[in-house]
Amino acid sequence: MPCGKKRQRAFSSQNHPHEWRLTLHVLMIFFDLPVVAPQQRKEATKFRNFLLNDGYIMLQYSVYARICKGQDAVEKHLKRTHEVLPKEGSVRALQVTDKQYARMKILLGNLIPEERHDGEQLLFF
Repeated sequence: MPCGKKRQRAFSSQNHPHEWRLTLHVLMIFFDLPVVAPQQRKEATKFRNFLLNDGYIMLQYSVYARICKGQDAVEKHLKRTHEVLPKEGSVRALQVTDKQYARMKILLGNLIPEERHDGEQLLFF
């Protein structure tokens, strides 16, 4: 199989058949961490700061998201997150495509300033 055919599966070319677009994913982290004891608060803060420093934006309290350029980047950031998990609590990850994320309905509130949608693609700033 020629290399070009293999790439067609991993990339899409909607408007321009000769331009390839890398599939973007949004990696979301959801967590519920105990913050009763001082050490628990310290670990929760450390985890939140890690997410911010790793390029995530806070969508809501305990819900963070970041754009990843392809599956390799998703796996890299999941591995990084796994390495800094707090000792207690609940942490979940969800991966969706940028198009799926763009279809999210906001039932109450507004987009946060860091997320923008240009009609075709979600942008995080």
